[in-house]
Amino acid sequence: MRKLKWAEPFLATQSVIVRNCDELAGQWRRLLNQEELHVEIGSGKGDYWIKMSELYPNAGWIGIEKNVNVAAIALKKVENCEHLNRRFIVDDAQAIDSWFAKDEVDVIHLNFSDPWPKKRASKHRLSHASFLKRYEQILKPEGKLIMKTDNVKLFEFSILEFQNNGWLLDEFSVDYRRDEHPEDVITEYEHRFMELNQPIYRAVWHKA
Repeated sequence: MRKLKWAEPFLATQSVIVRNCDELAGQWRRLLNQEELHVEIGSGKGDYWIKMSELYPNAGWIGIEKNVNVAAIALKKVENCEHLNRRFIVDDAQAIDSWFAKDEVDVIHLNFSDPWPKKRASKHRLSHASFLKRYEQILKPEGKLIMKTDNVKLFEFSILEFQNNGWLLDEFSVDYRRDEHPEDVITEYEHRFMELNQPIYRAVWHKA
């Protein structure tokens, strides 16, 4: 998206953003005063991170978005809100295993991640093996990773990538929204696909 002139100055004023994340590894539960920790990678414009943190106020929610302009739009939505159970990281998740301690995270969420459709760009996909190795380090033994996407090719790639790297599949759906799921909020982005009768693909894994 186009560069927003106000984005960086605005982000510099936002206390919900965590900087020097590696200094907080192992301390996130204390920071948020919560026992359960959710991390959404690629939070985009923030709807899922915001609404889920409101739906589950007794869990901690960390949103991660590397695009400064998109992150600014997300944080504009909660500019004057309390952030007792949520924080935001504006950075590339390549370093995620240095931001969280081993076994610190309960759930990782990948929602409508960039599919990076060209084969040579597959290493950038958030379900690529290089990322899975990082997730293995920070997820607790009984922790899980939940993925949703509208992109069938990304979904197929991800199913094989998790399988080939020893992850165990717990849930699988090729039309997740055919049933009601009040426990999982529907963002504006997801709703657009539902209106077009586009199936939503979803899977849940845990590390072996």
